[in-house]
Amino acid sequence: MKYGRIIIACLIGTQLLFGQAKRDPRMVSMAGAYTTLADGIYSVGVNPANLAFQHGKPFMLQLGTFNFGFVNNYLSLENYTGLSGANLEANNQEKKKEIYDEIGDALRFTTDIHVGLPVLNYTSGNMAFTSDMIIVGDIGLPIDMFYLMLDGNPVDRPLDLTIQYEVMGLAEYGFSFAVPYEKFSWGITLKYLQGLFYLGIDPDSSFTNVYTDTLNVAFYGDGRYFIRQGIGGNGYGLDLGFTTYDINGWKVGISLINALGTIYWNRPSGMKDLLGIDENNGLFTWGGQEVLEGQAMVYEFTIDSVNGIGLMENSFEDNFNSTKSVVADTIDGGDPRPFTIRYPSLFRIGIQKQVDPDFLIVSDMVAGFQDRLFVQRKWKWSIGVKFTRFPGFPLRLGYSWGGKDFKQLGLGIGIHKGPIMFDFGLAFRNGIWLHSMKGLALSFGVSFTGSGGRNGGDDEPGGELFPDEEE
Repeated sequence: MKYGRIIIACLIGTQLLFGQAKRDPRMVSMAGAYTTLADGIYSVGVNPANLAFQHGKPFMLQLGTFNFGFVNNYLSLENYTGLSGANLEANNQEKKKEIYDEIGDALRFTTDIHVGLPVLNYTSGNMAFTSDMIIVGDIGLPIDMFYLMLDGNPVDRPLDLTIQYEVMGLAEYGFSFAVPYEKFSWGITLKYLQGLFYLGIDPDSSFTNVYTDTLNVAFYGDGRYFIRQGIGGNGYGLDLGFTTYDINGWKVGISLINALGTIYWNRPSGMKDLLGIDENNGLFTWGGQEVLEGQAMVYEFTIDSVNGIGLMENSFEDNFNSTKSVVADTIDGGDPRPFTIRYPSLFRIGIQKQVDPDFLIVSDMVAGFQDRLFVQRKWKWSIGVKFTRFPGFPLRLGYSWGGKDFKQLGLGIGIHKGPIMFDFGLAFRNGIWLHSMKGLALSFGVSFTGSGGRNGGDDEPGGELFPDEEE
């Protein structure tokens, strides 16, 4: 129980340091251009219709995979080293304007960790069984916070300093199958979502307001954060996919990931038993008090009459008051208040062209349906190429523009010898060089297949639905 709590606390803490949640090394190296290319186990979470192209291919057993990524919309080595008082004030404060433009509404940090559970991901024929652990986090620092730091408190309007924060851990179990037809296939993934933990600021019950009183020339403000926890939950999800037959080297695919997906929190679960969470034991402490099941955390503050003279005569704490409290978050009967989290959805459309036997071009368009966690309601365009000139050593390169990452450069390699397939992918996120990138994605995985490999050891999703049938 003790170690379980430590692990969960560390995972939550790392979200500030470290988004599609479902990733693998091949996807990372192709910068997300993957809808038509994903093969075997890797089809799940991308386009389950590709499972139909496994005719003539052996089984695939995933021995292990690990992916982590983080990204933000401003901080980079280049931007950090360019910050100075002189730069900020030069050229009519042009640098400040650039910072505000890049940040937009908020400085956003998004992160995800995806681990395929060893030996519990298997595909054969047109079916697949998968089991993955996913941790996603999202934090947003409002633009008004940077206006306050760089330009001081304005006298013409109040400042909204409300912080956004969510972190969620879940296990995703899926059964996938595809149905081939003469010219196309369709596929479906049925998911069971086991909620592990959730911690987030409730936007409907949280606020901050800071303003300057021009009459008294003083700084005032107040705020309240309602932080909700969820330990243990469950839900269901659904992926849908469609892929065409290979026609003159061309192929088109469409998928809807998490078309239906909701997690219901604070339900009885084995996670609570594992961590020892009950009415007498909690996972977190807040304000020196343990936060028990059915409780939430509240942070409140007030700023009263802060001005230059007051700060010289008194400490800031004399004018700034804050409290941390633990409050009940229950329904009638005293049970923890259930709440739901919509599992973010993605729409994917992709096309590929087999230029020659050794050169493949793939392109995708991807968009989310909401702005939270690992998705964003902005289109992301990706293009990737794969070289298979050297059998058993596929090389991959990709570039994307738009979406949460804005721009991304991916590269990777596979080592596919006999039954063992090792793949590695690396991507610079929101920047294409070490000094300009604002995030990173790293992924590697090992899979086991038949002794002859999967069509020479490469990751092509096959060309024909019915290989024995003549055109």
